[in-house]
Amino acid sequence: MKIGAIGTGSVVETFLEAVAAIDDIECAALFSRKRETGEPLSKKFGVERIYTDPDNMLDDPDLDFIYVASPNSLHYDYARRALLRGKNVICEKPFTSTLRETENLISLAKVNKLFLFEGITTIHLPNFFLIREHLHEIGRIGFIQSSFCQYSRKYDAFKQGGLPNVFNPEFSGGALMDLNIYNLHFAVRLLGIPGSIRYRPRLHENGIDLSGVMTLHYPDALCSCVAAKDVQAVNSAQIHGEKGYIYVPSSVSGCHSFVVSNAEGERTYNVQKTKNNLYHELVVFREIFASGDLPRCYEFLDHTRSVMELLCKARTDAGIIFPADI
Repeated sequence: MKIGAIGTGSVVETFLEAVAAIDDIECAALFSRKRETGEPLSKKFGVERIYTDPDNMLDDPDLDFIYVASPNSLHYDYARRALLRGKNVICEKPFTSTLRETENLISLAKVNKLFLFEGITTIHLPNFFLIREHLHEIGRIGFIQSSFCQYSRKYDAFKQGGLPNVFNPEFSGGALMDLNIYNLHFAVRLLGIPGSIRYRPRLHENGIDLSGVMTLHYPDALCSCVAAKDVQAVNSAQIHGEKGYIYVPSSVSGCHSFVVSNAEGERTYNVQKTKNNLYHELVVFREIFASGDLPRCYEFLDHTRSVMELLCKARTDAGIIFPADI
């Protein structure tokens, strides 16, 4: 897999570290609006080419995949342009701003028999797969609670009157889109589609959600998902069952270990060899691409579509509107 990356933020550096640790994957090009912004990453990771025009990179015949890690609201346009040029795509979470955009990308990928992945770490983590295998040990699940609170390194600038992309409705930012989406993927991949979803945020005057509580309602279970970009906390997740519980002592973006507790005692598990969460999803994507397994890719896309529909319902419930909605 030869990849061209769009973006130069911290997630791209983590992505490039993961690429460097995996055989048969190479990042051969970077797109940065300013060459000087892309040069540090290019030199550190040996990326051959830096493009300052995205179309030039999208037309590079040497690239199999485009990795989209631009601000949220730009995901759709870059992914669409890449697919129209016959490129496979890995698009960072949140996949798009709206359900309509998600459905359009999925349709393009399927019509053109291209691989299209959402870069969401949670559902590709080895520990997450193992959690699913141990669910039967805690009996019927009645409640899931998960928390991902992370004081944004951009929040101080925002409080002082700046407008970083992550706190700008124009760029589809906020706690729901950036952090609570991990909790949503976790719950939906475990329990399926809920009957209803509610979201109660703490809104800034510009309409962006700084933090919030999302609840997923199932016929016989309830999920509570908390996320914040304006406070710090000890993050964790718990799956409560009639016979015991599963405890994850970290945010579900990493699931770096977990405990299964029931009448037989407590057992701790961890089968992940690295804390680079993007490594694990890339291993899965490489395997699917190498085997030409489009049906498996499209099963993940069906999941992505379901999550995006719920994400949009949560935003609607909270009255959070993005320009992409109009």
